[in-house]
Order: sequence, then C-alpha cells, then structure tokens
Amino acid sequence: MTRTPLRPLARILDARAKGENPELIERENLRQRHDAMREKARGQAQFRLTLLAACFFSAFSLIGVRMGMLAGTEAVEPRNASAGIEIQAGRADIVDVKGRILATNMMTHALYVQTRDLIDPPRVAAELAAIFPELDADTLLRRFTDGRSFLWVRKVLSPEQMQLVHEIGDPGLLFGPREMRLYPNGTLAAHVLGGASFGNEGVDSAEVIGTAGIEKFMDDRLRDPAQSGQPLQLSLDLTVQATVEEVLATGISMMNAKGGAAILMDVNTGEIVSLAALPTFDPNDRPNNPTSGDPSDSPLFNRAVQGIYELGSTFKIFAVAQAMELGLVNPESMVDANAPMYWGKHKIDEFEGHNYGPLLSVSDVIAKSSNVGTAHIALMIGGERQQAFLKTMGLFDPAPLELVEAKGAKPLRPAKWPEIVTITASYGHGMSGSPMNLASAYATIANGGIKVTPTLLHRTAPMMGERVMREEVALASVAMLRRVVTDGTASLGDVPGYAVGGKTGTANKVKRGGGYYEDKVVNTFASVFPANDPKYVLVVTLDEPVETSGPKPRRTAGWTAVPVAAEIIRRTAPLLGMRPQVEAASLDGLTAVNN
Repeated sequence: MTRTPLRPLARILDARAKGENPELIERENLRQRHDAMREKARGQAQFRLTLLAACFFSAFSLIGVRMGMLAGTEAVEPRNASAGIEIQAGRADIVDVKGRILATNMMTHALYVQTRDLIDPPRVAAELAAIFPELDADTLLRRFTDGRSFLWVRKVLSPEQMQLVHEIGDPGLLFGPREMRLYPNGTLAAHVLGGASFGNEGVDSAEVIGTAGIEKFMDDRLRDPAQSGQPLQLSLDLTVQATVEEVLATGISMMNAKGGAAILMDVNTGEIVSLAALPTFDPNDRPNNPTSGDPSDSPLFNRAVQGIYELGSTFKIFAVAQAMELGLVNPESMVDANAPMYWGKHKIDEFEGHNYGPLLSVSDVIAKSSNVGTAHIALMIGGERQQAFLKTMGLFDPAPLELVEAKGAKPLRPAKWPEIVTITASYGHGMSGSPMNLASAYATIANGGIKVTPTLLHRTAPMMGERVMREEVALASVAMLRRVVTDGTASLGDVPGYAVGGKTGTANKVKRGGGYYEDKVVNTFASVFPANDPKYVLVVTLDEPVETSGPKPRRTAGWTAVPVAAEIIRRTAPLLGMRPQVEAASLDGLTAVNN
C-alpha cells in the first residue's frame, strides 16, 4: 500500500519559501486521514446493524408462523419416533347387498407409558387399576420399575376411559391414535365377518388385519390402499340375516337343540343372502379359540360351513335325479320297497319299522322317504357312477366359499366304496358333508341343472356353471320335493302362497370312537321355494334337537327342522320381494247370492 507522508518535502520547502509554518501541513494531512477512517468505520457499523436487524426479523417471523400453525392444528400427545417398517393404515369397509355397513373403522387411542417420565409410579399403577379392573396394581408397578423405558397398557380406549386417564395427570402416560375395526351390528353375521385384530403396531398407528371369516379371506383386498375407499360388497341382506338369526335362535330354544345353522341361497347366482350359525359371538370382542374339548362347543364354530354331518335322507333326491338322468327310471317307475332289505349281513329297514312295499313309485319313494326304495335305485346306478355324480354335485370337496374356515371343512367319505356303501350313501349315511355343500347341490337341482358355486360376494349377473343334469330331470326332481311337503314327511313345512318343496333328513350323530348315539341326532331340512319356479334354497340344520310338546320326545326333522324352516320362509319371502301366489278358489266352493 502506498502511504502519503504527513509532511511532504515539496510542500514544506514551498511553505518555508513563502514564510508559512510547515507544521500546519502535517496537522491538515492527519485530519484528513482521521476523517477517512471515521467514514469507513461508520459504514461498517451500519452494515452490521442492518444484518443484525434482518436476522432478528427473520427469527421472529419464523416463530410467529410456527405459533400460528400450532394454533390452527389439532393438539396431539407428544411421542417418540419409532424406527421400523412402515405401517399401512386404512381398511376398506364391508357392506351388505344394499350398501349398509357391516364392518367399518373407528378412530380410537391406545395407552402407553414412558416410564422415565413417570412422576409417581405407585399412584399411577393404583389409579390405572381402578380404571381398568382387569389390570393389577402390583403387576403394573413392577413393570413400571423393572428397567424398561416403554410399556403398552391398553391397545384400545373408550373416550370415557381416555378422559379418566387424562385426569391422572402424570406426564409419563401418553396416547397413540389408531384405527380399530368396528362391527356396528354386534353379533349379526358374526361367522361371516369373522373378526379383525392389530398386526404391526406403533405409537402413532396400528395395522388392522383379518383374523377369521371373510375379513381374513379377503384381507389383501381390504388392506389394498388403491381400494381402501371402495367397500367390499357382500351378497348378504342385513334385514334378511337378522330375521333368519332371530327365527333360528327361537327354533333352537323351542327344540332344545345344542345349536343350528341356516343358509339362504339364490339358486341362479349362488349368492348367499343369509348365513346363520348359532351359538354366535360378538366380533367386536371375539373370544379366544378353544384349546381343548369339542370344537363344536365353541361359539366360534361355524356349523353352516365347518359342521361335517351325516345329512340323512336329504341325499335321496340325488340318487333319484341321477337315475332319471341315466334313463333308468322316471317319476312313475315302480321300484322294490319291500322292507326290511338284507344285503349280506346288513339289514336295511325303514323308520320305525314301516314297510312301504312291496312296490313304490319313484315319486313316492321321495315323498315317503323310503330307505329300501332308494337303495334299489342306487344299486341300479352302481357305485362308480354314483361317486362321479356326487363329486360333480360338489359333495366330495370343501365348499368353495370366501371363508377361511371353509377350506378345512372337507366332507368325509369311505376310502373304499363297496355295494353296501352305495346303498347307505344313497340315503345319506356313511358319508358326511356340510350344510353348505348340501345347499349348493340343492341349488343345482333347483335352477334347472346348472352347477352352482356359492359365494358371499355380490354378483351382478347369473352364474355360468356346467350343466350336470337335463332341465326336465331337474324339474321332475323339484316336483318330487314339492310332494314331500304336500303329501310326505315335511307337511309342517307348507307356507301358504310360496309352494315350498324340500326333503327331510334325520341322522344319528356319530360317536368319536365309532358307532352312533341312539338319542342324539342331526336334523336337516333342505328346501326350495317357490317350487313352480325356484328362486331360493333354504337349508336348516339343528344339532341334537328334541321336540317335547307331545307325550313322547320326537327327534325327526319333520318335527324339528321343518317348522323352523317354514317360519323362516314365511318371514323372509316378503323381504325378498316375493309376492304370495294365492290359488283361485274352486267353483264348487262358491255360493251364489241374490241381492
């Protein structure tokens, strides 16, 4: 840097020549230098003040914006961020065929504890135990003080419980928001819905997963984020379901039964309008699976799908339909019905020792439920063809239904199929199936011979299955089922205006160690209505019923399952939009009146 001397020599010499004082030059130069230094310092100070003011303005602006944002949002509990996999929240609703809610989600809160933040652990433990009776104060206190930093207390809280916990006022008690599955209709359709629980959990969310029923079967669909806003629509009708469950529960009580099931199915689409199994449970508070004893004693047991029973004489129509399909008989063909019938060392007789023989028409074999007549028809068919037909009707495989429980409910059949099995299988003994298997097979007959695949999902078009019998054979079979109600064993099943047809089935329960109980039966009535143009199939099964209004106990399906089914039809047919068909009075019954 070039420095200017305070006393330049030229100016000094010139000042001396003129007689001036050279010291003035030095003072002037010094003043000018100080003025320049002050100007520079002033500029630097002004820049620093401007920068500091800008920093203060920015900081206070940021604080103000943040305070405004906090004031405009909903308050939440502080929580620690948790590492781990991302939790997928949200689950699609389940609705009935008319869009009414069967399962939905509800926002709730979980309660957890940050133990290091607890001020008074003994007091907190005691007050939590008072709010939640299932909790023990000593156990809570031990968990609060055993060294862990995080502790779940309750996964779900009601608003009232949450307020009570708030009033404890300890900063170590924190709440985590989450969705829970809600079933607003309680026990209604519980075995169809199944239930849900929490999967992956964090303090700020929890994953809802299906644990049983259609919730588990359709879990991927219900959890799919792309479809979370689109409800899963079932074929169930909520109003019909409630009616069926009410009538079935009353029937079980009146018939002193252990339990029961009812399935109402559309014969053209395979849609299940109602599926009821009793006893039942509340999916909002699903009980634990039993670890011992008979599974059928648990309310979780779905008798409509998981119940594998010998279904008795309801199978007789299959033997007759197959024989007509093969051209072996027609409804008026006469068959041997002379009872008892002996086949080797085996004796086949009729209920209570009746003998409907020596000959009986095929139509009367069904109306009177003749074991011997059915046995002779089965022998005409043969065991190999019989097995093929029963398999085609879906009676050898688990029902292909959208319930996880259906997969394991495989019908039981003998490993070998000698002629005696051909005979007993023709009237529903020696092999077992579920009421759902039976309903699907009856729907196949009722719709004209097109195989029915049952479904709990709403279908918008008729089902296109394979044809398993000619239409005229199916119509003749339905006509025989109608005779069972008008002239046979199901006379209590007649519902004026709805032309009910069906077949009764009474089978002694199988003992675990082999053999049959003498006083325990499973009764079934498989029905179609209206018989002149079938729209629906209804199967009602009662476990260990006994009707006691008469002088002696009665355990046959005609006295137990049939009247329950008739009442279901009487009450649900109008709900299904079916008008009663009133037959015109005979002219012989009219009386002319002159005014």
